[in-house]
Amino acid sequence: MARRRLARARALLPVVAVVSLGGSAGAAARYGASLLWPTASGTFPWTTLAVNVVGCAVIGVFMVVISDVWAAHRLVRPFFGTGVLGGFTTFSTYAVDIRLLVGSGRPATGMAYLGLTPVAALASVWSAVWVTRRVVAWRQT
Repeated sequence: MARRRLARARALLPVVAVVSLGGSAGAAARYGASLLWPTASGTFPWTTLAVNVVGCAVIGVFMVVISDVWAAHRLVRPFFGTGVLGGFTTFSTYAVDIRLLVGSGRPATGMAYLGLTPVAALASVWSAVWVTRRVVAWRQT
């Protein structure tokens, strides 16, 4: 039993390593976005919204490409999908932003942001998947 656990841990080590590396890169990119487009405290968090929407669109494109077009190495999906894009998108900051908006006397803005983010993120990923599938089908004809 212990040998089986050790073998499983060894098999998972490369996955954990690439997720960590990708997550570091994604978090650094998100931080870079916040430096390029800072949002003043107590105002609508446009940067976080944009990062989440863009990240979800890239996830949509990526999943179509690695599922329908390209036979990717087994570590590509955990590196880029879970790591880079998981580190780039920031739903924890989304939750903190809502709490800060509500706590600073802007509950209507906080609730608008609460509803807008998941709708925009889902629309973004769905649209990206739809467009990418159309482009792939067009290129294959």
